Amino acid sequence: MSQERSVPKQPRLVLENIYAFPPNRDTLGGTAYFIVENQMNILIDTPDWNPTNQQFLEQQGGVQWLLITHRDAIGKGPEIQKTLGCNILIQEQEAYLLPESTVTTFEHELTLSSQSSVFWTPGHSPGSSCLYFSGQFGVLFTGRHLLPNLQGQPVPLRTAKTFHWPRQLNSVQLILERFNSHTLHYICPGANTGALRGERMINHAYEKLAMLDLEACLLTEAIL
Repeated sequence: MSQERSVPKQPRLVLENIYAFPPNRDTLGGTAYFIVENQMNILIDTPDWNPTNQQFLEQQGGVQWLLITHRDAIGKGPEIQKTLGCNILIQEQEAYLLPESTVTTFEHELTLSSQSSVFWTPGHSPGSSCLYFSGQFGVLFTGRHLLPNLQGQPVPLRTAKTFHWPRQLNSVQLILERFNSHTLHYICPGANTGALRGERMINHAYEKLAMLDLEACLLTEAIL
C-alpha cells in the first residue's frame, strides 16, 4: 500500500508583512521569519529548504538579506544563498562557520534599512544577535537569545550549550535600556514557539521582559 507524502506547511502570516516558517529540524527545531520590506526582504535564520518555501520566497520578491542570529541557525544557509543570490549576514565571531559562502559581517550593530537594524547580543553563543524592525510598533527577532517559557513569557534560557550566561544576561539588560514600551511591542523568538500556543510572537513584549529578575536568573541552573 502506497503512502502519501506529507505536503510541507506554508509560512504563516504573523503580523503585516511578517511571516513565520514551520520549525526546522536542520536548526534543532528553530523558527525562521521573513520580513517583506519595500525591496529589502529579510530572512531571519533558515527555514527548511524545500520547494514550498523556495517558491514562497521567490513569489514575495526574493531575499536580499539572510541574517543568521546564532551558529545553530545556519541550516541550509549556503544552499539558500546559491539559489536566491542573497547576502548572508552574521556577527563576525561566527563567520568562520560559513567558509564556502560569501558573508557580510558586523561587530556591534548594522543598519539594513530605515526600519531594520541588527545588533550583537552575545551569551547564548559568541556571535548571537537580534534584529529590530521598527514597524508594527516595534518587533524584535531574538533567535535563541530570548525564548518563551511555559507561560509564554520572554526569558533567557540557560542550557548546557550556553556560551556565557552572565554575558547573556548583560545582553538582556542592554535590550531593556535600548528600548521601552513604546518602541518594543512584539518579540518573535527563534525557537520554543510551541509554548506560545499557536502564536508566533510575544505581545506586550517590553512590559513582560521588564518583569525579569536578572539577579535571580544569574543563579539559574543549566538545563539539558
